Amino acid sequence: MTRLRLGLILTALSCAEPTAILPRPAAPTIAGQQQQTNSYSINADGTVYVTFAQVRGESGERIHAFVHRMFESADSASARRLVIDLRSITGGDARLLVPLIKGVVMRDRFTHGGGLYLVVGPNSFAPAQNTATLLQQYANPIFVH
Repeated sequence: MTRLRLGLILTALSCAEPTAILPRPAAPTIAGQQQQTNSYSINADGTVYVTFAQVRGESGERIHAFVHRMFESADSASARRLVIDLRSITGGDARLLVPLIKGVVMRDRFTHGGGLYLVVGPNSFAPAQNTATLLQQYANPIFVH
Protein backbone atom coordinates (compact mmCIF):
# COMPACT_ATOMS: atom_id res chain seq x y z
CA MET A 1 0.00 0.00 0.00
CA THR A 2 2.85 2.40 0.82
CA ARG A 3 4.51 1.94 -2.59
CA LEU A 4 1.15 2.54 -4.26
CA ARG A 5 0.77 5.84 -2.39
CA LEU A 6 4.30 6.88 -3.37
CA GLY A 7 3.53 5.93 -6.96
CA LEU A 8 0.46 8.14 -6.98
CA ILE A 9 2.36 11.05 -5.46
CA LEU A 10 5.24 10.73 -7.93
CA THR A 11 2.85 10.36 -10.85
CA ALA A 12 0.99 13.51 -9.86
CA LEU A 13 4.21 15.47 -9.42
CA SER A 14 5.79 14.20 -12.63
CA CYS A 15 2.78 15.30 -14.67
CA ALA A 16 3.83 18.89 -14.14
CA GLU A 17 6.02 20.27 -16.87
CA PRO A 18 9.47 21.44 -15.80
CA THR A 19 9.30 25.09 -14.96
CA ALA A 20 11.21 27.47 -17.17
CA ILE A 21 13.68 29.31 -15.00
CA LEU A 22 15.77 32.16 -16.23
CA PRO A 23 19.50 31.83 -15.70
CA ARG A 24 20.93 33.70 -12.75
CA PRO A 25 24.47 34.17 -11.55
CA ALA A 26 25.85 31.30 -9.54
CA ALA A 27 25.63 31.89 -5.82
CA PRO A 28 28.86 31.72 -3.84
CA THR A 29 29.21 28.62 -1.70
CA ILE A 30 30.20 28.73 1.96
CA ALA A 31 33.87 28.44 1.07
CA GLY A 32 33.51 31.43 -1.25
CA GLN A 33 33.76 29.39 -4.44
CA GLN A 34 31.25 29.57 -7.26
CA GLN A 35 28.50 26.97 -7.38
CA GLN A 36 29.33 24.02 -9.64
CA THR A 37 27.17 21.98 -11.97
CA ASN A 38 25.63 18.59 -11.29
CA SER A 39 27.91 15.65 -12.00
CA TYR A 40 28.20 11.89 -11.70
CA SER A 41 30.80 9.18 -12.11
CA ILE A 42 30.69 5.38 -12.09
CA ASN A 43 33.42 3.32 -10.41
CA ALA A 44 34.66 -0.04 -11.65
CA ASP A 45 33.00 -1.66 -8.58
CA GLY A 46 29.55 -0.57 -9.80
CA THR A 47 29.09 2.50 -7.61
CA VAL A 48 27.54 5.66 -9.03
CA TYR A 49 28.56 8.90 -7.29
CA VAL A 50 26.14 11.76 -7.99
CA THR A 51 26.70 15.32 -6.82
CA PHE A 52 23.83 17.76 -7.05
CA ALA A 53 24.99 21.36 -6.96
CA GLN A 54 21.74 22.87 -8.24
CA VAL A 55 18.17 21.83 -8.90
CA ARG A 56 16.89 24.92 -10.68
CA GLY A 57 18.92 24.59 -13.85
CA GLU A 58 20.66 27.95 -13.44
CA SER A 59 23.30 26.86 -15.87
CA GLY A 60 23.80 23.96 -18.18
CA GLU A 61 21.57 20.92 -18.39
CA ARG A 62 18.06 20.79 -16.93
CA ILE A 63 17.73 18.55 -13.87
CA HIS A 64 15.27 16.20 -15.62
CA ALA A 65 17.71 15.57 -18.47
CA PHE A 66 20.67 15.17 -16.11
CA VAL A 67 18.89 12.59 -13.91
CA HIS A 68 17.65 10.67 -16.96
CA ARG A 69 21.18 10.57 -18.43
CA MET A 70 22.67 9.49 -15.08
CA PHE A 71 20.21 6.59 -14.67
CA GLU A 72 20.75 5.48 -18.28
CA SER A 73 24.50 5.34 -17.61
CA ALA A 74 23.97 3.53 -14.29
CA ASP A 75 21.73 0.95 -15.95
CA SER A 76 24.20 0.44 -18.82
CA ALA A 77 27.01 -0.13 -16.32
CA SER A 78 24.84 -2.45 -14.16
CA ALA A 79 25.59 -0.23 -11.18
CA ARG A 80 24.76 -1.82 -7.82
CA ARG A 81 25.20 1.17 -5.50
CA LEU A 82 24.16 4.79 -5.71
CA VAL A 83 25.75 7.54 -3.62
CA ILE A 84 23.83 10.84 -3.79
CA ASP A 85 25.54 13.94 -2.42
CA LEU A 86 22.89 16.51 -1.45
CA ARG A 87 25.15 18.86 0.54
CA SER A 88 25.40 21.56 -2.09
CA ILE A 89 21.68 22.06 -2.65
CA THR A 90 20.75 25.24 -0.81
CA GLY A 91 17.55 26.21 -2.58
CA GLY A 92 15.37 25.70 -5.59
CA ASP A 93 12.22 23.92 -6.60
CA ALA A 94 11.81 20.59 -4.77
CA ARG A 95 9.52 19.13 -7.41
CA LEU A 96 12.42 19.11 -9.84
CA LEU A 97 13.94 16.20 -7.90
CA VAL A 98 10.94 13.97 -8.64
CA PRO A 99 12.83 12.18 -11.46
CA LEU A 100 15.58 11.30 -8.97
CA ILE A 101 13.21 9.83 -6.40
CA LYS A 102 11.22 8.01 -9.07
CA GLY A 103 14.39 6.62 -10.65
CA VAL A 104 15.70 5.28 -7.34
CA VAL A 105 12.40 3.73 -6.26
CA MET A 106 11.98 1.98 -9.62
CA ARG A 107 15.35 0.21 -9.26
CA ASP A 108 15.24 -2.45 -6.53
CA ARG A 109 19.02 -2.80 -6.49
CA PHE A 110 19.25 0.69 -4.98
CA THR A 111 16.43 0.28 -2.46
CA HIS A 112 17.67 -2.83 -0.65
CA GLY A 113 20.76 -4.05 1.16
CA GLY A 114 22.99 -0.98 1.20
CA GLY A 115 22.34 0.04 -2.39
CA LEU A 116 21.67 3.71 -1.61
CA TYR A 117 23.74 6.24 0.33
CA LEU A 118 22.71 9.85 0.94
CA VAL A 119 25.37 12.40 1.84
CA VAL A 120 23.75 15.29 3.72
CA GLY A 121 25.04 18.31 5.59
CA PRO A 122 23.84 21.11 7.83
CA ASN A 123 23.62 23.62 4.98
CA SER A 124 21.23 21.66 2.74
CA PHE A 125 17.78 23.16 2.54
CA ALA A 126 14.25 22.32 1.33
CA PRO A 127 14.86 20.33 -1.89
CA ALA A 128 17.59 18.22 -0.31
CA GLN A 129 15.59 17.69 2.88
CA ASN A 130 12.45 16.72 0.98
CA THR A 131 14.40 14.31 -1.20
CA ALA A 132 16.15 12.74 1.79
CA THR A 133 12.85 12.35 3.65
CA LEU A 134 11.08 10.65 0.75
CA LEU A 135 14.03 8.38 0.03
CA GLN A 136 14.24 7.49 3.73
CA GLN A 137 10.60 6.40 3.68
CA TYR A 138 10.70 4.38 0.47
CA ALA A 139 14.27 3.37 -0.36
CA ASN A 140 16.04 2.59 2.94
CA PRO A 141 19.16 4.71 2.36
CA ILE A 142 22.22 4.81 4.54
CA PHE A 143 22.87 8.38 5.64
CA VAL A 144 26.39 9.80 5.63
CA HIS A 145 26.90 13.08 7.50
